Amino acid sequence: MAAEAHSEGASEPQRSRRFPTLTRDTARPEGGGRAASGGYPAPARQWPLLSVMGGVAAGLLLVALDAFRIGALVIGLSLLAGAVLRWALPSVGMLAVRSRFTDMLTYGVLGFVIVMLSMMVQPKPWIHIPFLDDIVHFTVR
Repeated sequence: MAAEAHSEGASEPQRSRRFPTLTRDTARPEGGGRAASGGYPAPARQWPLLSVMGGVAAGLLLVALDAFRIGALVIGLSLLAGAVLRWALPSVGMLAVRSRFTDMLTYGVLGFVIVMLSMMVQPKPWIHIPFLDDIVHFTVR
């Protein structure tokens, strides 16, 4: 009996622990499931992505209407909101691109940089960071 069980186990092929040389599909990113159940229409299932894209669109509209500083600030804050949504929600739909950490880092850094640049834009900047002025004066002589 024990010999039969052993021979059955021997006939199963050993699965390799190495990554395959040819990738046949891609895994959905962590948290990449629907933000709402399948019974809802597509926009409701993707509300996190649509809210971030709506904020960016509103910011671009403000930039087009000659309110550059406020428009860029809205764009940066929308990306920061995307980072917060990616951190707080278990499923964010298509807002999930890579791993949760990578998405949060990307949205957060880009949002922070855009917010800082929007507050430093000339004329009459809202904040002043001296070492950045030195970098600009050194590179643009």
